[in-house]
Amino acid sequence: MSAGVTSLVTLDDIRAAAERVRGTAMRTPVMSLPWPAAGEVHPFVIKCENLQPMGAFKVRGAFNMLAQLPADARARGVITYSSGNHGQGVAMAAKAMGVPAVIVMPTTAPSVKVEGVRSYGAEVIFAGTTSIDRQTRAEQEAAARGLAIIPPFDHPMIIAGQATVGLELLEQVPDLGTVYVPMGGGGLIAGVATAIKLSRPGVRVIGVEPVGAMKMRAARDAGHPVTLEKTSSIGDGIMNMRAGDITFAHVQQYVDDLVAVPDDAMAKAVAWLFRNARIVAEPSGAASTAAVMLGLGAPVGTVAAIVSGGNVQPDHFAKYITTS
Repeated sequence: MSAGVTSLVTLDDIRAAAERVRGTAMRTPVMSLPWPAAGEVHPFVIKCENLQPMGAFKVRGAFNMLAQLPADARARGVITYSSGNHGQGVAMAAKAMGVPAVIVMPTTAPSVKVEGVRSYGAEVIFAGTTSIDRQTRAEQEAAARGLAIIPPFDHPMIIAGQATVGLELLEQVPDLGTVYVPMGGGGLIAGVATAIKLSRPGVRVIGVEPVGAMKMRAARDAGHPVTLEKTSSIGDGIMNMRAGDITFAHVQQYVDDLVAVPDDAMAKAVAWLFRNARIVAEPSGAASTAAVMLGLGAPVGTVAAIVSGGNVQPDHFAKYITTS
């Protein structure tokens, strides 16, 4: 497959990011679990990014980019736009570096994610309900206040930071055959796929998105990112309306297959992970496990599902684990 651009993240970029985030981002554990689907059985593991200090993988990319900003930019402060997890990642990384941070969030953001952002001392601004709404407001605030923008996914430094998940997984699972990765704007899948394919090309990489927000599938079908008219999903962290240009280039180059899961499958995966692993996953984070449970993606060998986050409303979580 052709990436369409030449500015792809390199393995050296990823290894440098791993050194930067060491000590801030946790090296999350891998857990062996029973095969969650009927039929053919594979060894199955989950990579628990929900156990990061702020509950999701996003701190990796955020810290990697903040660490590379010029000192004067850090002194003025940073801003980002996020449905929740990236905002918490930027807020945590900014607090660790003593950098002022502003997070633009949707009016529909789960309170657990809003509270998480504020717990790190960041300022929260609410703007609309779509990623376009909050990006527009963030760009306005950045221009007015001289803040550096930390994009949620479509930047090489963000991708390289998220890619450190893939490096860890390869070290933790030497016989890895297939990895399933949740997809929103594409930062995690772009990074993980790049780290894995440049290190061990034979590993199969499967991207997973919600049926109600198939922005990466639409981009692959069109040959370029397109903006969906609307999205709807319980997976608030992966219901972006558009894939990133840079992330899509990496997906085209390195991702073997894209699959989509319905909301009820994500809810069932949240419940399955709680019952079998005793972990808390948000629907977005459980999308990868949902795809395995549905038998999607033609896995081979030892299968890993990245549980990308665990920031879920307590009442919603209780509903998922008691009714799914």
